[in-house]
Amino acid sequence: MRKFRTESRIKKISETIRNRQFSLRVVIENVHDPHNVSAVFRTCDAVGVPKVLLIYTVEEFPKISKVTSASANKWIETEKFNSIQEGIDSLHKEGFKVYASYLDKNAINLYDLDLTGKVALVFGNEHRGISEEMKEQADGLFYIPMYGMIQSLNISVAAAVTLYEAQRQRKVKGMYDKSELTEEEINKLIDDWCEK
Repeated sequence: MRKFRTESRIKKISETIRNRQFSLRVVIENVHDPHNVSAVFRTCDAVGVPKVLLIYTVEEFPKISKVTSASANKWIETEKFNSIQEGIDSLHKEGFKVYASYLDKNAINLYDLDLTGKVALVFGNEHRGISEEMKEQADGLFYIPMYGMIQSLNISVAAAVTLYEAQRQRKVKGMYDKSELTEEEINKLIDDWCEK
């Protein structure tokens, strides 16, 4: 369909694909509110996260809102798992380190975490946080420092704070200046995206 291949559209798609951070993933574990999930997708698109893993062992898989996500889910690949072990194993097989957001005495301060390698960031349920199994399976835990009376952020806000720290670190390292993909892979993705 030629109408999807205007010069400006191809330019925007090409720039977006070249900025995608294929070594950065987000994992959502049992987040109940689909609006929260949609908001995370929107931040993922803004920062350049190409893929989100949805691990749902208790809650039902969410329906991503086109309004809340601003159709970001259209541009982000998703992979669903109903087993924490399978989800984490799939990331480890690809060489990802998995860090889960959790307030714990052994957790690392977000700002001391190196987010420039192959990293997957896990965010848990609004009320329960991440599961015990996820705590055991993750390579590490991290927390977002807070100085008020309340010691937790909304899941979508926590994801945004964390992902923008990842973006900052990666920008400093020049990781947005050179794509992680080959020209052949970029051109294939451009063709795929032009059909969306």
